Amino acid sequence: MRRPSCGYWLIHFLDAGCYCGIEPHTARLKMGLETILEQDIRQAKRPRFDANATFDASVFGERFDFFLAYSIWTHASKPQIRMMLDAFLRCSTDDAVFLATFLPASWRFQDYVEDAWRGTSHESSVPGCIRHRLSWIKAECALRELLVSPLGRDTSHDQYWLEIRRRATAPARKRRYPYWLRRLVDLRS
Repeated sequence: MRRPSCGYWLIHFLDAGCYCGIEPHTARLKMGLETILEQDIRQAKRPRFDANATFDASVFGERFDFFLAYSIWTHASKPQIRMMLDAFLRCSTDDAVFLATFLPASWRFQDYVEDAWRGTSHESSVPGCIRHRLSWIKAECALRELLVSPLGRDTSHDQYWLEIRRRATAPARKRRYPYWLRRLVDLRS
């Protein structure tokens, strides 16, 4: 059996109807719903899912407080990350937070420049991770009036966490996340 993802735990923590997830790989989503997420939790919490590959959160008809992309940017191309940032702007509240993980590019690990998803997905059966330059992520966010704050390294998958929020509503001091969220994403604070 696969180990539960962040989404699994968020569904348990959030109120009923408050979890919305996008998973273009419909077979993976079906497997998760049938073999990982308990049926009684699914009925009680009523998570909603969509399989669009453009990361269009507007399909839920909601404005969200939080966006989470855990181990998504380690597979997503630059055009796909741009789509996610645009979806965040369109579908979030003014003080919303976008938490994302990525792997930084370096002299040893090249910046990914192709336009396709890398890793197992709805489009590929080949595993793999990719890297992006933090400077590129910051530049894309700046174009959208978003601020990026590095939060540290994830202790379970060695990815780096980023906090993204609107420049106009960015707090003057570092945000302190609730205990359950810090435990869930292994943020060091």
